[in-house]
This record gives sequence, C-alpha cells and structure tokens, in this order.
Amino acid sequence: MRIAEVIGTVTLNRWHPTLAGARFKLVVPLGLSDLLGQGGQPAEELTVYDELGAGLGSRIAISEWAWAAQPFYPDFKPIDAYNAAILDTLSVETPEDYQEQP
Repeated sequence: MRIAEVIGTVTLNRWHPTLAGARFKLVVPLGLSDLLGQGGQPAEELTVYDELGAGLGSRIAISEWAWAAQPFYPDFKPIDAYNAAILDTLSVETPEDYQEQP
C-alpha cells in the first residue's frame, strides 16, 4: 500500500459494467521526501478506482496490482489500483526522531 495525492479526475466514454457508480482519479504517489516536505523526484501518475469520493488535493492510501481487486472478491472488477482510504491526518516519524537527547 502506498500514499498518493489526488491531482485530477479521469473521464471515460466507455467503461466495463462492473465499474458503474465510482470514479477514476489521477494520483501521484508520494515518497518519504514528499511526506517530510523536502520535495523530490516526482513519481509517475496513476489512475485509481475510487468509491470513497476523494477530492482534489486529498491524500489517499492506494492498493495496487492483484491486491486492488481483492476487496471485491468474488465479483470481478478490472482494476489495477484502488483507493482504500482517504487520510485525514498523516504523521511521519523518522529514526532520528527516536535518538536519545544528551
């Protein structure tokens, strides 16, 4: 599972019948340097199946590959990435945060 930021919505003119009722979002996966506010090399965008209603700028938890379709088993949904959660708050702690103070 990875953390990503929603940067847009994908519009389809045709879709598989099992995909009705949800939207596809365009997201950018975030690395540790992004989460720490240090910037970094931008990652390649992904299209994510979203039933939760994430908005532009939302940070979400995404599941990818075969695991993305598991929440729908035994039904079939032809997806490669799924929005598993909309993150309200995110706290990142690094090993340096745990070093003892002299």
